[in-house]
Amino acid sequence: MDTGQVLRAVAPVVASLLLAATAHAENFSMPTGGRTSQPVGHYEFCQRLPSECREMTPKEAPITLTRKLWAELIRVNNTVNQRVKPMTDQQNYGVEEYWSYPDDGYGDCEDYALEKRRKLIADNIPAGDLLMTVVKQPNGDGHAVLTVRTSMGDYILDNLEPRILAWTDTDYRYLKRQSETNSGQWVAIRDDRDITVVGSLK
Repeated sequence: MDTGQVLRAVAPVVASLLLAATAHAENFSMPTGGRTSQPVGHYEFCQRLPSECREMTPKEAPITLTRKLWAELIRVNNTVNQRVKPMTDQQNYGVEEYWSYPDDGYGDCEDYALEKRRKLIADNIPAGDLLMTVVKQPNGDGHAVLTVRTSMGDYILDNLEPRILAWTDTDYRYLKRQSETNSGQWVAIRDDRDITVVGSLK
């Protein structure tokens, strides 16, 4: 069998693998809708640090998930979760909601997520693949996590869960996240999974 025959023989196999990989990524990517309201805490964060909310990312395919990238996600997630000590905004800043980098070593959920995002951007991961995300916990409490868009779907970096999970493997109700093209804008998440969640997000 010559080279041409080999290429023609494997072409259907390669095509099916690519199709399967694409389908996998689509199945594990959050379905998002149109633009929605920006969380107040993130809006105030943008007022204090405008450059953080002017990151424009071209609309393109998510970053390729390699072993190297996965190892870096695990390293950053573990490092931040271990180094930052939990403290509410009321305890730390005297206000109910205050999004900030945990430079003093303390923070709550969004501060953990912001720090992970900052470290991963420093690793040259596009800002459009690192999205602050607001969810509702099973008990109805609001929570913030970091969504990482990859070629194999969307994964969640969370201060309440040491493992990095596909978003579909978490028990949160997903509400909204940063736009993948504009870090100062937010889009709604169409989370129609069958999850029973009580309470309401304030």
